[in-house]
Amino acid sequence: MASTIFRSLQVYPFLLYPTTFLRRRKGVFHLTTKATQSQTDTQQRQPQTKVSTGSTQSKKLDKIPKDYEAIIGIETHVQLSTLTKAFCGCPYNYGSPPNSSICPICMGLPGALPVLNSKVIEFAVKLGLALNCNLAFNSKFDRKQYFYPDLPKGYQISQFDVPIATAGFLDVDIPVEFGGGHKRFGITRVHMEEDAGKLLHAENGNYSQVDLNRAGVPLLEIVSEPDMRNGIEAAEYAAELQRLVRYLGVSNGNMQEGSLRCDVNVSIRPIGQSKFGTKVEIKNLNSFSSVSRAIDFEISRQVQLHSQGQENQIVQETRLWEEGSQRTITMRKKEGLADYRYFPEPDLPAVTLAQEYIDDIKNSLPELPEIKRRRYEQMGLSMQDVLFLANDKNIADFFDATLAKGADPKLVANWIMSDIAAFMKNEKLSINEIKLTPEELSELIASIKGGTISGKIGKEILFELLAKGGTVKELIEKKDLVQIVDPLEIEKMVVKVIAENPKQVEQYRGGKTKLQGFFAGQVMKLSKGKANPGVLNKILLEKLNSKS
Repeated sequence: MASTIFRSLQVYPFLLYPTTFLRRRKGVFHLTTKATQSQTDTQQRQPQTKVSTGSTQSKKLDKIPKDYEAIIGIETHVQLSTLTKAFCGCPYNYGSPPNSSICPICMGLPGALPVLNSKVIEFAVKLGLALNCNLAFNSKFDRKQYFYPDLPKGYQISQFDVPIATAGFLDVDIPVEFGGGHKRFGITRVHMEEDAGKLLHAENGNYSQVDLNRAGVPLLEIVSEPDMRNGIEAAEYAAELQRLVRYLGVSNGNMQEGSLRCDVNVSIRPIGQSKFGTKVEIKNLNSFSSVSRAIDFEISRQVQLHSQGQENQIVQETRLWEEGSQRTITMRKKEGLADYRYFPEPDLPAVTLAQEYIDDIKNSLPELPEIKRRRYEQMGLSMQDVLFLANDKNIADFFDATLAKGADPKLVANWIMSDIAAFMKNEKLSINEIKLTPEELSELIASIKGGTISGKIGKEILFELLAKGGTVKELIEKKDLVQIVDPLEIEKMVVKVIAENPKQVEQYRGGKTKLQGFFAGQVMKLSKGKANPGVLNKILLEKLNSKS
């Protein structure tokens, strides 16, 4: 029956005029779209405004603040890490075979009724609280009507006029290399909705297939206030949102998997003008650097049109970011609210929250990135250290666990950000996958600080701990790595090295004092790296400067 219904169905989305039908191949449904006119062809025939790129564009962007102000807001879709979809029991696993996780509900078949996954509400409340929003004790779901081949019902279950969270804010630390400072960006709303399916386009462009695995997957849409003024601020806002949802555990936030997707709205206006310019939406942004570069290009494009007296060519539309050509291109005319014909979802009850439920979730929230960064600052760490450590929750947890064992914050930060980070990068491992534990890192730092081992030997021990595990004490005893601090023993080695290198001694005493490093290196080699550097250098200078 379903095959009969879909085979006779014709759809007419904005720039694509396909005939849509469902085929069964090896037990899996494939919705195939034969296009009479490809979207790419349509885009190519539309006139494109020529905008300077490269160094010319950079020069123009430098002049933008003098004459124009950019107004930027972001709509972010966060895919929730629930075990099942929003309104049915189907699981969702990224990369599963097409149409292998679908049922009558997520396929939108007649008579199939949705049942809300309660975890979606819990995650929405968590994120709303973390974004400092006001929560709606009574909200509802609505139907957002539009037709596209990957939307099987012909509408999306979403929230319209009564979202679950409103009027919040997100604090962001701008990296030092981009000017530094703290920024606060307003959050207009957070609402719950379901995802659509995914179109798989053929290489020749003649047809598309529909994978409905993603249809019905729960999303939270976060709509910002238009508070950003350049691409860097927008990218850092999006990166902070990614950190936040990962800290909360509501989403993995992986942009490459579509778990976090940003649609950017950009307009410009002359400096001093209060009225907003015409808003343009940009899609297809799959990295934070893409967000920044797409915004900067779009600002430049709109400024150029304004400066040429062609501001009427800036229309409310959706544009795509082309990574290859580094430009935005027209996708379709932007829909208005009236086009969606919202009305309350009749198959789902209202969502009612109790204060006790909200309080329980609030009390369960982890330390959030912004609070963690401020705590690290109070420890005397630099902003560079703070941003690195707080960026990844697992690294922050490792850092905190090491501090809990009594280690010095700056020393721990240095070890994590240098040798440990380099090892993880080279081996392509996360901090949870290395063999080193916080307890042993603290012990290693204490052994160096207490003079048991030298810093050089400490590094050797570190890399063995990272790769193979074990304990610091075991490795020191097993490899006889205890630092030599006995002055008499070190003096014997210094005397031996001086006696074996008379030519260098003569040169040193003749004024080439940099040769001290040569002698120190020879002594360290003789001691197999175990001589205490402080004691060694003191004795070495005494012997080299002695006339006898």
